[in-house]
Amino acid sequence: MERSDGAPRPGRVTSSRGDGLATVTYLPGVPAPGASAPGIPAPGEPAAAGPSDRSASLVSDTQASAAQKAERISMNALTRRGMSKREVERSLAARELDDETITSELERLEGVGLVDDMALAQNLVGILQERKGLGRSAIAAELTRRLLAPAAIEYALELVETGDELGRARELAIKRASQLRSYDRETAVRRLSAFLMRRGYSGSTVRAAVDHALPAIPNAGSTVRFR
Repeated sequence: MERSDGAPRPGRVTSSRGDGLATVTYLPGVPAPGASAPGIPAPGEPAAAGPSDRSASLVSDTQASAAQKAERISMNALTRRGMSKREVERSLAARELDDETITSELERLEGVGLVDDMALAQNLVGILQERKGLGRSAIAAELTRRLLAPAAIEYALELVETGDELGRARELAIKRASQLRSYDRETAVRRLSAFLMRRGYSGSTVRAAVDHALPAIPNAGSTVRFR
């Protein structure tokens, strides 16, 4: 619509027509055909990321960074020695990782076989019994100290060969007795018994092993004869 002087009214948008038809006038705020409304992308243009999209992206990046940190920590720890699930969990928690990240990393490690309490318990029994000569109670204490799952400890203790414990105790007693030659029998017996007890052998096994390694010479007072 025009004023009496032929100029368009302020606040209206006009579109001239070259086909002889009347001029089209658009109200303020109404886009012309083909124009996009503010904030709405035109057809074929990518939509701009909104606040929620940017927030989700930041959360995803943070989670990925935490997962990578957890993997570095666990792999460095496992490179040094085999660890129980709870040992790894404690190591991750000490680095202030959240519970969700820790749980996810433990599941990953179990899934690829890098954490296996049953296998670790079995391996430890072999080392503690055969290489270190420990008895059943000492083995049980060490497995507990390593934070193995109760089921894994029970399984491992079933593998302990108790039938030959006396034989292993005797071997240890004989080797240790060679270091007690300067002591009288009473002192040697006391020291050797304490040594075997610390190794986790029962009282009856200790007495038998000590008597085997330090038999008294008949009618010789407190003299000790070493095997």
